[in-house]
Amino acid sequence: MLPPHFDDHPLGCHRPRIDDALVFDKLVEVLVFGAGYERIACPGCSATTLRRRRDEWIRLGVWDRLRLACVDTFDKMIGLDLADLAVDGCTTKAVCGGESAGPSPVDRAKGGMKRSQLTDGGGIPLATVSARANIIDQHLLAATLDALKDFQPLPAEVTVHLDAGYDYRPCREALEQRGLRGEIAHRATPAPIQVGRRWVVERTNSWLNDFGKLRRCTERRSDCADAYFALAIAIVVVRALHRAAWYLYRWNTRPRSPRAR
Repeated sequence: MLPPHFDDHPLGCHRPRIDDALVFDKLVEVLVFGAGYERIACPGCSATTLRRRRDEWIRLGVWDRLRLACVDTFDKMIGLDLADLAVDGCTTKAVCGGESAGPSPVDRAKGGMKRSQLTDGGGIPLATVSARANIIDQHLLAATLDALKDFQPLPAEVTVHLDAGYDYRPCREALEQRGLRGEIAHRATPAPIQVGRRWVVERTNSWLNDFGKLRRCTERRSDCADAYFALAIAIVVVRALHRAAWYLYRWNTRPRSPRAR
């Protein structure tokens, strides 16, 4: 996905470019551990290099292409359940403020970030929309459903499963405009009676919260946060693909366990 890099220094005496694979491994460590770039850096790859390469790949759109490539591979080998979709919001910490941080209503108005997560019927993450923590879930539904343009064509009938936080007229209008059927839990009704099929998105949110950078975001720019969301989705989809393929396929280097290590 990366274009070839050509050194154009007029004297040819500058330091050689650090290998992309090494930088990518370091950025995965930043995502998993949630540590600062200075803590992940090493003598062969500085924190400044990590930030510059991260921004370079953001400008090239590498992170979104990586996410779509992983989801597309899962769809070809296993198959996405696009007849049933689930959307839900999740609020995490954003301790450094910035573009995606706002007063969190569930954490004493401390800095927080909200993500609106879209999954298929099996809980495979498809797309994430980030916003400030004080943004109501229903206001992010339209932008979240717009991500379905990357997964055309959709089945003839698509059902979107939503919790009671989306039991409002604008949400129903957003679903109707896109030709989607909504199964929305009603407000003031006990939740266990109307669980439906939206529990998969709760599980996906739990998977994504296992990444330290998403659980406690320290990025001040929204495009950096979105890049880590795309990378986390790619990792979760690859894990799910490995687990599902272990039961469906056989290959020479097939491991003894379906768990990706």
